[in-house]
Amino acid sequence: MKKYKYIVIGGIQSKIFNLVLITSLLLVGAFLAVILYQTDNLTEVSTEMADRQQGAISEIASQTMDGVISGSLTQSTQLEAYMADQMFRELKSTVELMGLLTTQLYNDPAAAPNGTASGPDAANQGQVRAQLLYAEGVDPGDPQIAQEAERIGRLSDTMESLYTTNGQINACFIASADGIFMITDERSEETFMEDGSVRTYTAWERPWYPEAAEAGELVFTDLEVDYFSGEIGIVCAMPVYRGGELVAVVGADLFLTSMQEFIAASGSDTGFLCIINENGHVIFSPMTEGQFQALPEDEAEDLRTSGDGYLNGFVNEALNQPTDVQLLVADGHTYYMVGAPISTVGWAVLSAVDKAATDMPEQMMTDRMREIGEDAAATMSSSFNSAKWTITVLVAVVLLLAIITALIMGKRIVNPLEKMTKRVTSLGGEDLLFRMEKDYRTGDEVEVLAESFADLSNKTLQYVDQVKTVTAEKERIGAELGMASAIQENVLPRIFPPYPDRNEFDLYATMTPAKEVGGDFYDFFLVDSNHLAMVMADVSGKGVPAALFMMIAKTLIKNRVQSGESPSEALANVNMQLMEGNQAEMFVTVWLAILELSTGRGIAANAGHEHPVLRKAGGQYELIKYRHSPAVAVMEGMVFREHEFTLEPGDTLFVYTDGVAEASNTDNELFGTDRLLEALNRDPDDSPKEMLEHVMDSIEDFVEDAEQFDDITMLCLKYWGSEQQKGQSGMTERTFEASVEALGAVTAFVDEQLERADCPMKAQMKIDLCVEELFVNIAHYAYPELPEGQYGEARISVEAPEGGGYAEITFTDSGIPYDPLAKIDPDVTLDAEQRQIGGLGIFLVKKNMDDVRYRYEDGKNILTIRKDF
Repeated sequence: MKKYKYIVIGGIQSKIFNLVLITSLLLVGAFLAVILYQTDNLTEVSTEMADRQQGAISEIASQTMDGVISGSLTQSTQLEAYMADQMFRELKSTVELMGLLTTQLYNDPAAAPNGTASGPDAANQGQVRAQLLYAEGVDPGDPQIAQEAERIGRLSDTMESLYTTNGQINACFIASADGIFMITDERSEETFMEDGSVRTYTAWERPWYPEAAEAGELVFTDLEVDYFSGEIGIVCAMPVYRGGELVAVVGADLFLTSMQEFIAASGSDTGFLCIINENGHVIFSPMTEGQFQALPEDEAEDLRTSGDGYLNGFVNEALNQPTDVQLLVADGHTYYMVGAPISTVGWAVLSAVDKAATDMPEQMMTDRMREIGEDAAATMSSSFNSAKWTITVLVAVVLLLAIITALIMGKRIVNPLEKMTKRVTSLGGEDLLFRMEKDYRTGDEVEVLAESFADLSNKTLQYVDQVKTVTAEKERIGAELGMASAIQENVLPRIFPPYPDRNEFDLYATMTPAKEVGGDFYDFFLVDSNHLAMVMADVSGKGVPAALFMMIAKTLIKNRVQSGESPSEALANVNMQLMEGNQAEMFVTVWLAILELSTGRGIAANAGHEHPVLRKAGGQYELIKYRHSPAVAVMEGMVFREHEFTLEPGDTLFVYTDGVAEASNTDNELFGTDRLLEALNRDPDDSPKEMLEHVMDSIEDFVEDAEQFDDITMLCLKYWGSEQQKGQSGMTERTFEASVEALGAVTAFVDEQLERADCPMKAQMKIDLCVEELFVNIAHYAYPELPEGQYGEARISVEAPEGGGYAEITFTDSGIPYDPLAKIDPDVTLDAEQRQIGGLGIFLVKKNMDDVRYRYEDGKNILTIRKDF
């Protein structure tokens, strides 16, 4: 607001002033409306009468012109279309008769006429003659060609009669599939070259021949230039068959020179005629530019689909049936247009008359009526101007009275508000209390506003006290959360390498909480000098409750394992302890494993946790999938399933929580296990610490600015093995021909390795059964593209160390990619007749072996089976 002496601009006083002023202006307006009412009435009556007269003239003129155009334009267009259609219909009838006679000639030669035909003779110019021409490369002296020419020549008299009867056609002809062409016309000279030699004529190179052959019925070609005369015309052609085989194409052509000249002569300033073909292209038109210009087929516009939608609909209708007169806009002109189809060839005739030419008489009459109306309006305006001064004085008096009234009323209302504003502005520091005063007791909304300010000041003082209390409490909680985070961090192993004096393995782990404290945890510890325990867990929920539950679960698991319990026993006892008093119904997913460092053998129990990732020495990181048990603290009396595994020297184990796979970016897209494996396999030979850094970098690059939703916890162990183990791999391999005949040699090779490793006979029989099944599958299906008698190769690797207690056989082939483990196991509870065929062999392999793995690498199928004994 701005104040000038005693007037405030933008305040309540200003608004009161505006209100009174507007009210006064409304009253003046009403007064003026009454005065001017009669004048406006008279003006309206005069204007309305002029408009009615002008409208009546326009309507009568328009109706008259529409009737004339509709009648004459429709009749003339339909007549032109009818005449053109009759011409094409006669052409069609002639060709159909020729086709019938030619079919009879080929299928019943005995009933054919006895005419004869010969080659061109310039002396026959001006006389109707049937003449024989030949395609390029066809020898008339060939006996077979001569016999065919004699056959076609038997129709020469009939062809000459047909040509003479139909006086409109240019020529009629028969073209055999052997390259013989008999043409009947009266222009013998056109069949000769300038040097006097007879022209060759290859019929199947002309458009009408392949069109009729492909259609299998009578066809009309598009416009084409005549081979002999160069005239523009259309060809009607029909195929002839004998025993289902094309033997000839008959036809006749028709010059359209007269039609083209007639259409060209139709153009004028007021309208034109044009013809469009079945493709919506303008083929004849007097127009030299715009949509109705006749252009070559590859440049022509399809009026059925391009341009204005109304024009498209009109063209499509005209190609199918006679149209009514329609008013259309095209090329910047408004035309009365009508169309009629030439149904025999699928064309249409379009007639157009420029609406501007038909509107000229109407426009002249309406212009004159407009001049009369303008003169009457000028007379009325002169009478109204004489009253201007009287109205001006009246408005000035009313506005002056309104201004004086507004200033007096505004001052009385604004004074209490100004005093209240000064008091509110002075509130601050310790003086936050607003008190009611006598000036505020106005008995209206001003008094209500003052009471509201007083109530608000009291509540503000109370709120300030509450904010001080809440702020102190928040600072205390923040300090406690910081301490809890430090305690949780110190609980987890943080010194790496954890056992510098042990060279059997290398281990590294990290935990990145999503909040001040998290629910994930990892742990590792030596149960004794030869056994390493590893734990990866994720507590449901987040924050302080999850952290407390995590610390309890971690302590219980470690105590149970250190007391000598196996992974399944430890989880079962921890489950029982955590279920006691678990009113919050929290639970924890756990992966717990105990690794024997001297042999690499391990036992793991997975309680609802993520699948671990394993990399065999020199290979790629892969997910190890198997059935999990439910999470810990979900249900009382749970029995947790154990899984045995073996790490060979150089193998690497990676475990993690779901915060890795479920890390999401701003588009809510998950990081997923595929990206995890890609990050691990980028530099698979790096140390465990470097591997965890690679994964974390990949996660951060993926999520970018998205907020971390869950804790991210990872542990990586690279197993180097004991000194004795490093020198006893027991690996032997051989390459065999992938044929069933080589099965005996394969079995003998595998048995030799198993016997050297003292494999029990029962285990050896199971291994032999699986080796036979897998090798026969490779022999039958791996190389289907090879010709019969040729075979691919299969490499068999056997790892069975002496005294090792296991055998691992790997099958490698370069055949088509095929993962046998992806096939669903058959339902063995069904009868043999009810089960689907296939899948039983690999099912038996999985049942008899302790571990079956497949991977596709470097263009090879690699399948490994393992049997412990």
